[in-house]
Amino acid sequence: MVYLFRFFSFWPLRALHAAGAGLGWLVWALSPAYRRQFRANVAQAGLAFDAVRPAIAETGRFVAELPKLWMRPPTASCLGNVRIEGQTHVSEAFTRGKGIIFFGPHCGSFELGPQALAELYGPITAIYRPARKPWLARLEHIARSRPGLSVVPASLSGIRQMFRTLKNNQAVALLTDQVPPEGQGLWAPFFGKSAYTMTLAARLALQSGAVVLPVSCERLPRGQGYFLKIWPPLAALEHLPKTDMLAAVTIINQAIEAIVLSQPGQYLWGYARYKHPRQQPADKEAS
Repeated sequence: MVYLFRFFSFWPLRALHAAGAGLGWLVWALSPAYRRQFRANVAQAGLAFDAVRPAIAETGRFVAELPKLWMRPPTASCLGNVRIEGQTHVSEAFTRGKGIIFFGPHCGSFELGPQALAELYGPITAIYRPARKPWLARLEHIARSRPGLSVVPASLSGIRQMFRTLKNNQAVALLTDQVPPEGQGLWAPFFGKSAYTMTLAARLALQSGAVVLPVSCERLPRGQGYFLKIWPPLAALEHLPKTDMLAAVTIINQAIEAIVLSQPGQYLWGYARYKHPRQQPADKEAS
């Protein structure tokens, strides 16, 4: 599989995205369960299907671009075809001396986002859940560990590393719209429906005082590249008591909603966002 990834990494981005679009529509055609989940999430967000139809192809493009993003040589820049907006938010945040929490949803090229941020503002520590298949977990770790970007598992040791990173006035990055294991989240509104939402970003922010910056990385048409947008900081978090976790999680969910609504054709609508969390042994994961 690694050799296959390396083979596709030499393809032009436009060709990969074209093939990925076909893959996205193929999965749509073959999976009734996926279609039901997709349509249910879109309806919950109150959007017309025409507004999100491009997301069917974009899901395939996300898969197809992974070889290029993961197999890029460590010394090669990823910023050549990336347009960036909002860098003043980052420079202002670093002057406060308490670190930065970058976060975003499964929207657009969320694999490229941390790589680009690390090249711009590294070192950055990103947290992730290793894949269950050993070969894929190894590939993920190797591909995501890059100069300026350290990846840590979603465990107690990983979370401690994130706190140390913020204490050193550096940045961390995480995706906040995935369903965490039981005990690591709260039920909070997301597009008007209660969704089990991770508390990690909120806990890091409330306990460290770090600036929280939403980030989106939109895929441009016809393989032209990407648009990385760093959104204004979530100032409302600064006025919350450290114990008001539900309010903090709700504010973060609202920021995710804003990103999704800004590019509804690139969100992973097929994800079971409202599912119940799985149980997780307490000695392996953070509580």
